[in-house]
Amino acid sequence: MANNSESKGEIHEKIREEIKEPDQYRILLHNDHYTTMEFVVEILRGIFHKTLPEATQIMLDVHKKGRGIVGVYTYDIARTRIDLVDKLSRENEFPLKCTMEKA
Repeated sequence: MANNSESKGEIHEKIREEIKEPDQYRILLHNDHYTTMEFVVEILRGIFHKTLPEATQIMLDVHKKGRGIVGVYTYDIARTRIDLVDKLSRENEFPLKCTMEKA
């Protein structure tokens, strides 16, 4: 009987070791000379659910520093949000660039 409970303990420990948190990705918006500040704020509020003060600060970082960090997400969420930014930017004829990097 000792072997049976010992085996269960080993299996439980192996399962616990195999589970890991998903990788996180930082989403960045990049400055250009055509996309309006208002559109960037609209994107940040609509797609990334930022408050007006947060969206304004990120937009100013993009404008002054060349890029701004929007947030950190799992790969699937980051990819989906970047695709939405690209789609809305094209529809509004802006060249807004949105990328991700491993956090």
